[in-house]
Amino acid sequence: MTEQMTKETFLEKVFNFNENKEWKYEGELPCIIDFYADWCGPCKMLAPLLEELSEEYKGKINIYKVDTEVEQELSAAFAIRSIPSMLFCPMDAEPQMAQGALPKQEMERIIKDVLGVEK
Repeated sequence: MTEQMTKETFLEKVFNFNENKEWKYEGELPCIIDFYADWCGPCKMLAPLLEELSEEYKGKINIYKVDTEVEQELSAAFAIRSIPSMLFCPMDAEPQMAQGALPKQEMERIIKDVLGVEK
């Protein structure tokens, strides 16, 4: 199941940008962060796919959602200019950003290649 993030949970579970200048992932599993807005059509199309992936990769990755309208500071911290945007955070490497509503096959490829997670 995807989890809604606030700035507080982001600082705790992903990256504490208040304390660290260099990227330091705080999570226990690789994650995908979906930056979205309720009014965004492509975001609504992506939501069921993210729920599906969260079930298929349960215990292997976490999927978080950030409402760009509510969490404007988080959106600004990652220079989110278009939505949906997804931040892929591997355990021991730099995160990578992808924009747009990607198809399932592409999402699975990124999960494998960037996050290093197999089904």
